[in-house]
Amino acid sequence: MLSIRKRDSGRYQVRYPGPDGRQRTAPDTFTRKSDADRYLSMVEAQMTRGEWIDPERARTTLADYAERWIAQRPGLRPQTVALYRWLLGKHITPYLGGVELSRLDTPMIREWRARLLGNGVSETMAAKAYRLLRAVLMTAVNEDELLRKNPCRIPGADQEKAAERPVLTLAQVLKLAKLMDEQYRALVLVTTIACLRWGEVSALQRQDVDADAGVIRVRQTFTEVRGVGMVLGLPKSRAGRRGVSVPAAILPALRDHLAAFVDDSPEALVFTTPSGRPIWRGNLNKVIGWSTAVGKLGVPGLHFHDLRHTGNTIAARPGASTRDLMARMGHDSAQAAMIYQHATSEADRAIAQAVSDAVKAERKKAKKPAAGSSAKGKGKGKKRG
Repeated sequence: MLSIRKRDSGRYQVRYPGPDGRQRTAPDTFTRKSDADRYLSMVEAQMTRGEWIDPERARTTLADYAERWIAQRPGLRPQTVALYRWLLGKHITPYLGGVELSRLDTPMIREWRARLLGNGVSETMAAKAYRLLRAVLMTAVNEDELLRKNPCRIPGADQEKAAERPVLTLAQVLKLAKLMDEQYRALVLVTTIACLRWGEVSALQRQDVDADAGVIRVRQTFTEVRGVGMVLGLPKSRAGRRGVSVPAAILPALRDHLAAFVDDSPEALVFTTPSGRPIWRGNLNKVIGWSTAVGKLGVPGLHFHDLRHTGNTIAARPGASTRDLMARMGHDSAQAAMIYQHATSEADRAIAQAVSDAVKAERKKAKKPAAGSSAKGKGKGKKRG
């Protein structure tokens, strides 16, 4: 039965039957009876519209629910699971882990994000944590129906504001390759020109490279999982499994590398440490002498991942379609491919020059008299005899 009773503390408690007939108690008590009446009316309206949520089910803490959420996500890669658990333990649970889902609201989320940023967490990392929290709570809203709406409603909180990464010229790419030890020259060229991710290029095997046809087959990738090591698995999306055409100009370097540094076994890794082991991302700089080479190139802040960024930019310049770029880069979404179709200063100057040439041609054409116009004019001045 519907009831509002005044407790010994002077506050009002609301009890009501749920759709299943069981009595429920409001999660909070109220200072005034009018507030209790208003809450009871709201609950009745929610039941009428089919929007009522059992407050007992939403009393699970965010920490417990988020951990189950990660465990129950199908198809997550080991590296993604490790990242989610790290974000949860580092940036979410210490602040919100003990809060019940039903008590989460937008002001609380806004305060949590402000505390992260105030404690020195970068905007990029705060955005990653925010997106994870939003995804967890979206499941609570849409699938488990524990919340009526997602409290993660802060405009711009999901956006990373990473600094613009450097893009090498083609001449710089070729120079960088020459600055590398002989064993890693092809690594620089293939990563850049074939637009490969580090996990993809480090997992290439001899059987994946057809140096005669000029095709590299991307069918697997290495991920590094903390506490586990290097894990070999499928690319993160269906589009990631692809064949990439290799320009003829770098095929000689690739053939030389295969002959000099790769075993004949089809399963032999194409790029390894001098001892033949897989290259970890963490020891990449030391193994291949990256810092020394980019220092000599004059771009000391260059990251190895910037090679793929450079390759994507180079691939976009000849006017490739979005669909073609998506296929080469291994993207399911057009958004990433379209990033590389933005006008560079070089392309913009070329466009401006082309327009200028067209304008000059039109002006030159306009100055020329039309055919026959000169003779016509002379005839008009003669008298008829």
